[in-house]
Parts: sequence; C-alpha cells; structure tokens
Amino acid sequence: MTSKPFASSADLTDKQQTLEVLADGVYALTAEGDPNVGAVEGEDFLVCFEALATPVAARAWLDRLREHTGKPVRHLVLSHYHAVRTLGASAFGADVIIAHDDTRKLIAERGEQDWASELARMPRLFKEPDSIPGLTWPTVTFSDRLTIDLGGDRGELVLAHCGRGHTEGDLVAWLPRHKILFAGDLVESQAALYTGDAFHREWATTTLDRVAALEAEALVGGRGAVAHGREAVRAALGQTRAFLGTMLEETGRVRAAGGTLKEAFAAVHAALEPRYGRWPIFEHCLPFDVARLWDELSGVERPVIWTAERDREVWNALQS
Repeated sequence: MTSKPFASSADLTDKQQTLEVLADGVYALTAEGDPNVGAVEGEDFLVCFEALATPVAARAWLDRLREHTGKPVRHLVLSHYHAVRTLGASAFGADVIIAHDDTRKLIAERGEQDWASELARMPRLFKEPDSIPGLTWPTVTFSDRLTIDLGGDRGELVLAHCGRGHTEGDLVAWLPRHKILFAGDLVESQAALYTGDAFHREWATTTLDRVAALEAEALVGGRGAVAHGREAVRAALGQTRAFLGTMLEETGRVRAAGGTLKEAFAAVHAALEPRYGRWPIFEHCLPFDVARLWDELSGVERPVIWTAERDREVWNALQS
C-alpha cells in the first residue's frame, strides 16, 4: 500500500482558467498549474501552440479563443510529444501540424505507451477520452528552426529547437516583435518540473542558456502563471535551473556514496520540498524524475519508456 495517492489520480478538482491577451493577437490560457496553451494571430489565420489532452478539452479552449478572434487555425504547433499536449489536436482542424523531427520519432516509438501512462496519472485532464481519435501525427517537422510569416505588419513567429531538455524534441515559439516566448515544458513558472523523459545535464546548461539568450520580456511556460517582465522571466528560468541543479547534485551525491535509488529520491525530496513542495504536481512528478535521472547518471542515454505498469512499480518503490 502506498502512503500517497498515485500521481495526480486524486486531483479531481477543476482549475480556474485565465485567458490573457499578451499583445495584439497574442493569447495565453493558464489554469493554476494545469498545462498552458496559447495562440498567435496572423493576418488572416491563427497559429495555436499545444493541443491539450482530448478534443473535448481543446474545444473548450477554442471556445474561449473565439471570443477574441474568428480566424481559422492554419498551424498547430506541438512543443513535444506527451499525451496531454498532443491528443486534442483533431479539434483544431489545422491545415498543418508542426513538431520537431524527434517528436515525430518519439510518437512512433512510445506514443501509445505514453497515452496509457498519462491517462492513469492525470485522469482529470482527459475530458471524455473516448473523443480521442488516435495518436496525433505531425504533418511538418524540422530539426533546428522554422519561421512562420504572420503576414501584414505582424512580423514572424520563430519555432526553434534549443537542445534536448524536457524531451529530445522540445521546441519553443518566439515572437521577436513582442519579445514573447512560448517555452513549452522547458521552463515552468511556479510549477514543479516533470523530468521523466529528460536530459537533465543538457537541459540545465546549454538548453536553458539558449532560451535565456532570447531575452524574452514575457514567457509562457508549460505550467504556471505567465511571467511578465524580464525579472519574472529570469526568475522562471532560475527556478527551472535550480530545480534541475538540486536534482543533479543530490542524486549524484547519493550515487557517488554507493547509495540506492530510494535514498536518492529521499535526498532530492528533502532538498526540494521546502521551496517547491506546495507547487503543482510536485509529489506526482518527483518519483519519475529521480528514476530517470538515476538512469541517466548510470549511463542510460535515452529515457526508458514509461508504461502504466512501470509507473506503478516506480511509484510503489519510492512513494511508499
């Protein structure tokens, strides 16, 4: 028997959603630590960022967006492959679904397993799961950078891969004209990190360095409130880097001393809980985070696939 409810299975309370207009035609929807989404208006079309977990959940977001604009969705951008970010894609009717090359490979390799895993971990986010028609497949992928001309005097939207981090295939969406960044789960603002499919050392250094170099003045992370102003953006980046740094330090220390995975989890939990423990999904994420980091420091280059069965095994081993 575990002492804590599995992952977010007991989190059944709906969160308050907040739609913010960040600039003319630039929108972000946040929801008290639930996954964030966004949209950018082109001259006669929309670019939407993230798809949510089901078409029903996505349609609720689109209904909010339609209070501001009736433009059709031409591009749907997926920041990475996780189910809660991709499986609502069919609701958008997008002409083009864009992702990184490695995101498409990850969907092919482990999309089905991730779907089952995340449905069990976060059932509340999967509003009417029977509405999901199947895995979401990108129709356009790229390796480094892709630019969308927004038309008229709206400038451009730059999609970029800053390096491996939260997954192999993370991308960000950057509006140079407004200095607004949609960072996906590479950066969180007042929300804990999920690192179960991560490359911690690269993420904490070169990847976040490239994100910081954009010098955004507003940042929409994967979860949590929008960071407004350069100081708030720096704080969100600093929080993300500190979380990763603490995990690396504590797990590395336990491994070097000949300790166990469970001892590493206890050390990381003790070090992070005072600062991050009350933030969304902290208890949910940490067992999977430390298990992946332990593998990474043990020489397992690519994350082991999470299945519903493996989820329970790790949870019972570390959260009991």
